[in-house]
Amino acid sequence: MKKRSDGGLVFSTEQGRMCPDCRNPVSACTCRQATRPAGDGVVRVSRETKGRKGKGVTLVTGIPLDEPALKALAKVLKAKCGTGGTVKDGVVEIQGDQREILVPLLQAEGWTVKRAGG
Repeated sequence: MKKRSDGGLVFSTEQGRMCPDCRNPVSACTCRQATRPAGDGVVRVSRETKGRKGKGVTLVTGIPLDEPALKALAKVLKAKCGTGGTVKDGVVEIQGDQREILVPLLQAEGWTVKRAGG
């Protein structure tokens, strides 16, 4: 049987979703810091059209940064490419085929960069 102390507030009308462990809003959760596996240390730049009605996007994976720094880097990359994009699950998506622009920019940051895919 489950103990009564295991339950807790999971949603608040004032703050939205709540973390069941630290009882803070999910946006200000202190127990689950955004830790990403280190990976193999290689930043991969690829192009993908799957699920986008034929429109291509450039995916940048393996960047060893936390979520706020990753969003800031994505903003810089989008500005350099002159296109839009987003960050989803630790992957930076840049609209269009921008591999030729992104590879030198990421190498200038000091990372090992590989072009992945076709």
